[in-house]
Amino acid sequence: MTGGGNTRPRKVRSAQRPCLVSIHGGHSGQFCRHAQDSLEEVVQAYVDKGFSWVGITEHMPPVDDRFLYPDEKEAGLRSRDLQELFGQYMSACRKLQEEHLSRMRIYVGFETETYTGSESIVRDLVDRFRPDYIVGSVHHVDDRAFDFSPEDYRNAAGELGGLDALYCRYFDQQYAMIRALRPAVVGHFDLVRIYDAEYRTRLAKKPVWDRVRRNLELVRNVGAILDVNTRALHKGADEPYVSRPILMLARDLNIDAVPGDDSHGVGTVGLHVQEGIRILKSLGFDTHWRRPVEGPRS
Repeated sequence: MTGGGNTRPRKVRSAQRPCLVSIHGGHSGQFCRHAQDSLEEVVQAYVDKGFSWVGITEHMPPVDDRFLYPDEKEAGLRSRDLQELFGQYMSACRKLQEEHLSRMRIYVGFETETYTGSESIVRDLVDRFRPDYIVGSVHHVDDRAFDFSPEDYRNAAGELGGLDALYCRYFDQQYAMIRALRPAVVGHFDLVRIYDAEYRTRLAKKPVWDRVRRNLELVRNVGAILDVNTRALHKGADEPYVSRPILMLARDLNIDAVPGDDSHGVGTVGLHVQEGIRILKSLGFDTHWRRPVEGPRS
């Protein structure tokens, strides 16, 4: 839900030391069942670690009970409970934004889901709460969550006829989400590789890579930023989301890329962000980080 952009001059390396930022961070146990600590504690951790700015991007509430995650079901929560909790999140985050204004810039956002009915609720949440920005993410394929566990991943692939089909369907739904919502940030672009040890080979297959290129061209055209999500390293991956070949193509397309720690509590605030910065610098990205409330550089 941001404006479009045009092709921009090739990025050059930044001479000065990049500041610490997270464009996709700040989940907390106060508002997310699979996170830890209070939102205030998480925000304070960013301040203590010397972050210049951070985007707090809690998950949107589910449309209905079909899309509750297992941990939410175990806690006895319903979709209406999480919808009410989301309003509390927005209020608490706006308060912290004001309180920390002199120490660190906070951008109040949320992370989307992509499934039946999600587009309308995203638009409703934007109208009601006026977030600073949204992160467009995909955690479901054909309404089935695929990233919560290896079993979910296998089941999602099995229903589609294999991993190649899962990748293709993921990128097709991502494309539709970006077209519909025009998010300021596209979250963990290649999350679909989460439990696939052979993802490098699979991404290079023509039906998949053609979709990657198509989606990146759309990211460029809507003026969105790529979240270089370092939580993958915390989960044991040897590179963040986005993988290196995709990042190189994004660089060649003049797409902005910014680190996101996708933190889920105090213990993961800032985790591996320096590695994300190192990767982006080595590939020649501009490390004068574009903020999610800014338009594309001309």
